[in-house]
Amino acid sequence: MTDLQARSLSLSIDGAGTVSALFIMPPQARACFVFAHGAGAGMTHAFMTKAAERLAKHGIATLRFQFPYMEKGSKRPDPPALAHATVRAAVAEAARHCPGLPLIAGGKSFGARMTSQAQSLAPLPGVSGLAFLGFPLHPAGKPSVARADHLDAVEVPMLFLQGTRDKLAEMELLEPVVKRLGLRATLHRIAHADHAFHVPARSGKDAEAVMDELAQAFASWLDTLDAPSI
Repeated sequence: MTDLQARSLSLSIDGAGTVSALFIMPPQARACFVFAHGAGAGMTHAFMTKAAERLAKHGIATLRFQFPYMEKGSKRPDPPALAHATVRAAVAEAARHCPGLPLIAGGKSFGARMTSQAQSLAPLPGVSGLAFLGFPLHPAGKPSVARADHLDAVEVPMLFLQGTRDKLAEMELLEPVVKRLGLRATLHRIAHADHAFHVPARSGKDAEAVMDELAQAFASWLDTLDAPSI
């Protein structure tokens, strides 16, 4: 297995059978990211795959996994309780495969919010930080900050990687939320990117540059975490 080759795993979810997972362990890994997918596309989506590969180049292992509805081919996301249980199973699996490594949990959009909700209800064992790749602060066209209320109960560091054109997290609403969370929260803005991290040609960036920026920002944030806490 090469340093970027994903290993297939299976996770058991209480009351919901099993779901698939993909694990990448780069040489000399320094952390593992438990990486949940968004609502409309699963763990094998090109964005998820490319992000995992870029993170591996920074020494960050990843464990991607399917939510049960995605495993079944349904388009309707799981109820929060089941999604939270799936996140917890994935975190436990990552801990088994990465003994001694710091664990970071989070994901893309829906996966980010389900992970943060789970953490707010009861800390995910061994998780020392959360990373959100496009936190869905509100539905498109319905600006609100209510979806961020639970973040006040999250006590670990949080990284928000957000596009400045994200219609599910208007920057003028997200910035005060991050400020309210204080030193626990870090916001990295991806200029010109939308919720899917697509950028217009006139921005002077391309998809590869955006992915490099996401991975570098993640790695730089990881460097800031105090060693004793991770």
